[in-house]
Amino acid sequence: MVDRLASGTGNGQSQRSRRTFLKESMAGAAVAAVAGTLPIARAAHARGEAVIKVGLIGCGGRGRGAAAQALQAGPDVKLVAITDVFQERIDATYNTLKKMFPDQVLAEKEHCFLGFDGYQKVIDCSDVVLIACASKFHPMYMEAAVKAGKHVFVEKPHGVDPVGARRTQAACDLAKQKGVSAVSGLHSRFDFGFQETIKRIHDGAIGDIVAIQAMFLRGPYGLVRRNPEWTETQYQFANWYHFCWLSGDDVAQSLVHNMDRVAWALQENLPIWCFGLGGRSASFGEEYGDMYDHHTVVYEYPGGTRVYALCRTQINCYGNYNDIILGTKGTCDLMNCRIDGETKWRYDKPRNDAHAEEQKALIESVRKGEPINSGYHMAQSTMVAVMGQLACYSGKELTWEQVSQSDFQFGPPPEECNFDTPPPVTPDATGNYPLPKPGFFKFP
Repeated sequence: MVDRLASGTGNGQSQRSRRTFLKESMAGAAVAAVAGTLPIARAAHARGEAVIKVGLIGCGGRGRGAAAQALQAGPDVKLVAITDVFQERIDATYNTLKKMFPDQVLAEKEHCFLGFDGYQKVIDCSDVVLIACASKFHPMYMEAAVKAGKHVFVEKPHGVDPVGARRTQAACDLAKQKGVSAVSGLHSRFDFGFQETIKRIHDGAIGDIVAIQAMFLRGPYGLVRRNPEWTETQYQFANWYHFCWLSGDDVAQSLVHNMDRVAWALQENLPIWCFGLGGRSASFGEEYGDMYDHHTVVYEYPGGTRVYALCRTQINCYGNYNDIILGTKGTCDLMNCRIDGETKWRYDKPRNDAHAEEQKALIESVRKGEPINSGYHMAQSTMVAVMGQLACYSGKELTWEQVSQSDFQFGPPPEECNFDTPPPVTPDATGNYPLPKPGFFKFP
């Protein structure tokens, strides 16, 4: 399903570094972006003569943050359209951003679109489309934007199931053909400290990677209380993070960041197989939906490298977001950009805001007419997370080939989803939703 752009041998150490790949990609893009070959509007951006019109799909906190970071990239960036399926979120985002950027927010009432068809209206208005809504819709909206020839930023995860991840990969491939940028919300790749640390790992500072301990341990995320005026489906959309048919659960939502850093460290190699354990032990009530509150996934990569990946969403518990990379010559504490062992090193330069950096890179690519494309990792890392989530739900060992080629998807296709869609799950008499049961959950 997904071609590896950097293949490795043995334990995942390849001859081609990510830096080399990016350098070659940018050079190729620059050649392709000669002004005489660009449409008039894009040539104007490349000469710095045009306004860059940004549209936002999804007015939650992450969408609002991404829009603010894009607007910070320069006064030539204007927010011209926004959409959501809840009016109060549209109003909150518009009012917040208008106060922050009074001269850059041009999305007046007629360009604040309410409803499930709003995404296409935003695409029609924009040069750059920021997508940060219920994750089920990310691949569909990305596909629509790229088909329209628009640059895109897509928040993670890039699909909640195998069907969605493959759709994202196809959209990334199409973006290359159309010469538009496709940037991933897997922002770790834009962290200067991580970039230098991973380069040193690739240069052999810790030897061959033997194992990685990946952790995303935190409290519950964004719980939404029920409004009695909502239907059941409206409530699930309002609280979408906590329903697997809309979010994909926490391996796809949170641990995907770690798995993307794992892929980066392992030269974009893919796992051979995995197994997982998960369930719910501390988080009960309707606001928690049908998601687990703890997961553990064990992946095996080429050469026998093992990745022990853990995520948890429980209150009053130990928190950690780090990746500990164990090699034959040393250990890397990735979050703190430190290497110990035969080589002792620590990144001592200022750390940047990777979220802001990815928006800056996207806007700069439009200005220069030099598209950038995250397709070499965004769909693959999402598929790795989906693989782990399905292993936890099913209780079975799953292979990369089995998952990446599967037609499994959570709930109906995104094109068929709206407030009239019958909810795939409903609460029981206690107000709790049924959870996937390992050993009984059916994965084809």
